Amino acid sequence: MKQHAHRFLAAVFLILIFGVGAVQAVLDLRGGGRPRALDLFTQPPTEQALRAYEKGLEDGSWFERQARPLMTAALFFALGDAGDNAVLGHGGWFFYRPGVQYLTRPLPRFDRTGDPVDAITAFRDRLAERGIRLLVVPAPNKETVYPERLTRRAEGLSGAVNGNTREILARLARAGVETVDLAALYADARRTQGDDPPWYLPQDTHWSPRGVALAARAVADRLTELGWTAPGGVEYAAEPAPTPRAGDVPRMMRAPLVEAACPAETVPCERVLRRDTGEPYADDPASEVLVLGDSFLRIYQRDDPGAAGFTAHLARALGRPLASIINDGGASTLVRQELSRKPELLRNTKVVVWEFTERDIRHGMEGWQDVPLPPAG
Repeated sequence: MKQHAHRFLAAVFLILIFGVGAVQAVLDLRGGGRPRALDLFTQPPTEQALRAYEKGLEDGSWFERQARPLMTAALFFALGDAGDNAVLGHGGWFFYRPGVQYLTRPLPRFDRTGDPVDAITAFRDRLAERGIRLLVVPAPNKETVYPERLTRRAEGLSGAVNGNTREILARLARAGVETVDLAALYADARRTQGDDPPWYLPQDTHWSPRGVALAARAVADRLTELGWTAPGGVEYAAEPAPTPRAGDVPRMMRAPLVEAACPAETVPCERVLRRDTGEPYADDPASEVLVLGDSFLRIYQRDDPGAAGFTAHLARALGRPLASIINDGGASTLVRQELSRKPELLRNTKVVVWEFTERDIRHGMEGWQDVPLPPAG
């Protein structure tokens, strides 16, 4: 009996090894292409070529596309394993794995072209040559603000958990770069104002509308305290704009069954309107305040409900419209590259507010390149 079982398992194993490849080859031919397996014999056997071949098989495999979502869902529901991009915390909270890795691993030894402090100070100095001030605002990862939702070992933890960011803030302070420490702000707000509603979204990487409003007010207060800008003459109002939003972390798992188990939540946004016209907030490219940032600025602003994000609430607090450049995941380098192609944005600028999510200190798209300003015009 055991011998028959062993033979059956061996047969299944062989079918999986050879059958999957054979079926995929047939599907490739029916699609008008050639079997991907032939690529293995038409390229030099280098490590780079083999990795590219493996990646191509993963991206193009019919079995991969069909089986992975089901396997991801099975591991999630059975074991709480949220896959490569996500981490399941407590109480239905989800966390973005690169943010967790940023929190738990030391910073690498930056080379001369990849050090965020060097890139920031060089940008500050170039702006200063044109009489423009720079305020740097790292947006905390959710893991930094709610570590106890990630792991029970963080319950009752005293002191900051984002050692990497504190190291960068200390170096920036020594270099004379002005910053706003939002992580300390949220820690104090949690102690004094509580968590109802929370400052970050439970199933998303980003801050909640309550967190947006707190950050915008803190930046406005800092700009006023420094004397870099005075209150403008535009009056804004805010109106409730509750908006359904599905968390981005479950969506990153690419498993429809998991997404279905994490339905959209109604988020209590506040849309910013001009009092004189009743129109939703809109940027002014000729503003003296330019804001650079990533998806922390895009959420609620360019997403639904619109005019309810950080720039709108900062404009309301300052009493003036702002100019902005927003690039998802690209606040370390790509926003400055875009600025280098838009000299008109600096024509009237007196202050640049530069937001980037703190995990980009380590994981920033395109790193931390030295990017020149556009020619003065």
